[in-house]
Amino acid sequence: MRGRWSVLVGLLTVGLIALVVKAQTPPGGTSPAPKAKTPGTPPSDVELVERVLATRKEYQISLEQLRAHYISVGDLERARWAEEELKQYHRIAKQAYRLELDVPPPTLQATYNIPEANELYRRAMQYKGKGWSTDYIDNLRRAELLLQQLLTSHPQSDKIGDAAYQLGDLYENKDYYQYHRAAAYFERSFQWNPASQLDGRLRAARIYDKRLHEVAKAIELYKDVTTHDTDPNRLREAQQRVADLSGGK
Repeated sequence: MRGRWSVLVGLLTVGLIALVVKAQTPPGGTSPAPKAKTPGTPPSDVELVERVLATRKEYQISLEQLRAHYISVGDLERARWAEEELKQYHRIAKQAYRLELDVPPPTLQATYNIPEANELYRRAMQYKGKGWSTDYIDNLRRAELLLQQLLTSHPQSDKIGDAAYQLGDLYENKDYYQYHRAAAYFERSFQWNPASQLDGRLRAARIYDKRLHEVAKAIELYKDVTTHDTDPNRLREAQQRVADLSGGK
């Protein structure tokens, strides 16, 4: 078990740093110039979220460096303390307070077959949904970071639509309950891959309908299902919900 966690700590180190860098860098690869602020104006939530992301990164890296230091000097007890703290940190579900700092834009295109991206996706699916109790939670975190690493490192891979769908499924999971985030990733799954045969449109529509109660958005997506999908059960459900939400009109 210790060996598995040593691997996980290393994986999450790389993955979390990649996520934080992605979150702090807008599409295009450059950071925006700081806006002039009126003296005494409180920081916006974007600034605060960016600060949280930076603090998470610093805390995680500091623990990793502390663990490595104790290993290098042979202090295995303190190294174990640092590793246990890292484990608990990684088990916490991190909120995406601002989706634009978390979800890549809809303009990405799933264009190229990239072996490295394929391997990240394969490894993620080996973990996702596997195990029991804390092993199950740990495997969800492994899968999340691998899928996010795929999107960060290979944004032109033909697997980005599938990765987005799996992230949507993960964030809708009872161990996350991050519905805005889940809906956004389900939408990206078909925006990045319009030919996808997955039910991303319907999954997103259900969340806007049942969880977020955003009726106009739900109707829009249910209508998209009726014009893009071919599965008779999905079509039937979408048509019924459009009628129900539109008052039978």
